[in-house]
Amino acid sequence: MKIFLSAVLFSVALSYISCEDIATDEGVLVLKNNNFEKAITDNEFILVEFYAPWCGHCKALAPEYVKAAKALADKESAIKLGKVDATEESELAEKYGVRGYPTIKFFRKGAAVDYNGGRQADDIVNWLLKKTGPPAKDLKTVEEAKELIENNNVVIVGFFKDASVAKAKAFLDVAAQIDDHQFGITSENALYEEYGLDHDSILLFKKFDEGKVEYEGEDTIDQIKSFIVSNSLPLVVEFNHETAQKIFGGEIKSHLILFLNKEEEHFQKVSDAARSVAKPFREQILFVTIDASEEDHQRILEFFGMKKEEVPAARIIKLEEDMAKYKPETNDLTAESIKKFVGDFLDGKLKQHLLSQDIPEDWDKEPVKTLVAHNFDKVAFDTEKDVLVEFYAPWCGHCKQLVPIYDKVGEHFKDNSDVVIAKMDATANELEHTKISSFPTLKLYAKESNKIIEYNGPRTFEGLVKFVESGGKDGASIEEPVEEETEDDDTPRKDEL
Repeated sequence: MKIFLSAVLFSVALSYISCEDIATDEGVLVLKNNNFEKAITDNEFILVEFYAPWCGHCKALAPEYVKAAKALADKESAIKLGKVDATEESELAEKYGVRGYPTIKFFRKGAAVDYNGGRQADDIVNWLLKKTGPPAKDLKTVEEAKELIENNNVVIVGFFKDASVAKAKAFLDVAAQIDDHQFGITSENALYEEYGLDHDSILLFKKFDEGKVEYEGEDTIDQIKSFIVSNSLPLVVEFNHETAQKIFGGEIKSHLILFLNKEEEHFQKVSDAARSVAKPFREQILFVTIDASEEDHQRILEFFGMKKEEVPAARIIKLEEDMAKYKPETNDLTAESIKKFVGDFLDGKLKQHLLSQDIPEDWDKEPVKTLVAHNFDKVAFDTEKDVLVEFYAPWCGHCKQLVPIYDKVGEHFKDNSDVVIAKMDATANELEHTKISSFPTLKLYAKESNKIIEYNGPRTFEGLVKFVESGGKDGASIEEPVEEETEDDDTPRKDEL
């Protein structure tokens, strides 16, 4: 009897433990392997961040995540935010395919989808509200509209007497696609009067630049979406952690980047000049300022092959075309020169600006020759020699591992007048005819024909020697999987730049 009673009491105790509320940290549920299923089962909507305590991006996200949890609690929303230390809860990390930090998943009734919104509190809240509610809030009163507009940096409101017309349908379709901003829709006369409308329209309200702008385009999803995307960022966006994802992850892929020192007099002068000419270009090119004096931004200067002494300076980058860069004729950044630079770029009048280091005085002294963009063509396209080139990145671990092997290959061929073994830092030197996306990349420039043959064999001394001696025949086909490091492995991602 005592044993039975003890078992019953133990069972009751366990039930109390299992029903306890999950611990929270500043309003965020602390999830572990033993309470995760309960969390995603008991809560219809829950956003979960898988993080690593040492991750810089996770640390930056943490205060915004807490703000988002508080904002949702203040709205008495049923949506919850949770977090998992993926370094401790490795089973959960493996189950949900966590390969980088932070990884954020949204669970609806236990089913997971990837979170693809911003990393500021407002972005997180807006994304969640859009995912769990109607695409546009039905506004019945002026007070409701004012509250929505006041509580958000950007709000888009559709004014339609008949929600079945083409523009209204397109508006709602766009509202369902864009998660970063809040949308409203109304047919109330009082709201038409409040905002000075005597016709159906779409108004975008924002807490910067003009404050309010009206859509005047066609009744198409693409045009309405383009209008919203181009008008929901300031005419000139200051690059920082908060805006990075919106800049580099946005729909506008051509950017004018102004490198300025924020504490110096030129910052405001150049920013104002850019703002004065930006409006006609806003749907084609994004104007961005970067504080070049910040230590965290030095890698961006390096990416553009620039030094601090060159600031203030401007560059245009075209993200969708191998990060093509363009440089203005002058560093005198006035409204007139900025307008001309952007106009010439859009008219296709500019030639791509290619990075190149200076030719080292001793570039050909070692068995492995050092190439830069300025001497590449002369060496690589010498029709009397087979030229093997390694395109490397200084930070690339695989490239570092290859160094002793590649040096040995150079030694092997150093007395062969028909062969050149060379290397080039592809992060500091760019070629118009060759684009490198992973490191190391090895290419043979065959003599006589100048045919370019990429090496896909094992990265061994024997493999590379056979490749050269066979004129590129042995090793050109893929013999075994070769793990490569892309530019995004260790260099800044677009949302980090």
